[in-house]
Amino acid sequence: MLAPDAALAPTSSIFGIEVADLDASEAIALLQKRIEKRHPTKLAFLNANGGNLAWEDEAYRMAFRDFLIFADGIGVDLAAKLLNGRPFRANLNGTDFIPSLLRATARPLKIGLVGGKPGIAEKAAMKLAEIAPHHQFPIQHSGYMNEQSREELLMRMRQDPLDLLFVGMGNPLQEQWIHRYITGDHATIAAGVGGLFDFLSGNAKRAPQWFRQLRIEWIYRLLQEPKRLFHRYVIGNPLFLIRVLMVKLRLRAFQ
Repeated sequence: MLAPDAALAPTSSIFGIEVADLDASEAIALLQKRIEKRHPTKLAFLNANGGNLAWEDEAYRMAFRDFLIFADGIGVDLAAKLLNGRPFRANLNGTDFIPSLLRATARPLKIGLVGGKPGIAEKAAMKLAEIAPHHQFPIQHSGYMNEQSREELLMRMRQDPLDLLFVGMGNPLQEQWIHRYITGDHATIAAGVGGLFDFLSGNAKRAPQWFRQLRIEWIYRLLQEPKRLFHRYVIGNPLFLIRVLMVKLRLRAFQ
């Protein structure tokens, strides 16, 4: 369950998932406080795709109860406006938020990266080391592992716990992996970061700034990988909004 400091933060409920309504500086300060106090925290970034997966999978939705959750993208922003009367104060997508967190945190941190194809985590760590050179990156591991290699990785983290662990396996695998395997014995903050490693490593290209300012980066990503992302965006985005409207109508019926 959420710790007291997070529980006091304002939230907006989407499909029964409590999403923190914080601006970037507040979110950074909250995580820095958790790290300083070594308060174990599981962190997720909820976007429309994650909302759809949570709608369809009760176990996944229940797992979110153990996470501090930040809002990611225009889809959940529209959902918050429709369901709760106000949009989120900030779009805290992991691709932008994580580098900002590392830059803003002066104390040197021990950081691990797990996920992606072989070699991607290593390249991502090198990029983060350029962005925030005062931090250390003792663990880089691909998302491909058998039971033995997973246990060896977890043992390494237990022997020398991390301040931050970034898991880039995509939804829902990264949150399920964190929920199942990671405790405060491994890392103080364990965050599911989606495609962050691919962007940092150059394996995937970020949208131009004007796409991001208009909050339509998903269109750029769809154009880059239409086959892989067609279902997520072309089908998934309208489906998410339909589900939001269904919840809205259900709430009105009980008023």
